[in-house]
Amino acid sequence: MPSVLATKKQPQIKPPKTSSGQKVAHARASEPVLVKGRRDFFKYRDLGVADASAGALRAQVMSSSQGLSRPTGWHYHECDGQFIYMIKGWVDLEFEDGRTLRVEEGDSLFIPGYLRHNEIRTSEAMEILEVSSPGVMGTTPCDPPEGFSA
Repeated sequence: MPSVLATKKQPQIKPPKTSSGQKVAHARASEPVLVKGRRDFFKYRDLGVADASAGALRAQVMSSSQGLSRPTGWHYHECDGQFIYMIKGWVDLEFEDGRTLRVEEGDSLFIPGYLRHNEIRTSEAMEILEVSSPGVMGTTPCDPPEGFSA
């Protein structure tokens, strides 16, 4: 005897229509889209997330085959937040609260928007996944916090 569930026609559930303007993005490593970035010594690979998320997020892979020859200088990012995941290598950052952190391969870090920081050292080769919200992120040089040198 067939079950009641098997004989009943199941209603089709349709996903809600979205008006967010978001769409799928697929970035292929074999077809990198390189864009101009904040630092001349990095290569920036755009992952198509800013367009796909209708500007809600931005994702890119930053890579370098030479370490920093000098610190980037104190700056902050005009955004809600910046998330990084270290794919390869390491970076040392100092923050306005006095902390210095080394972010190593496999580590992640979230930096709230407008928090002053300075990249002071990196490994020779490095690769970082960076995601920020919103999709447009400004970088503003600033004076070092009290007690820090430029």
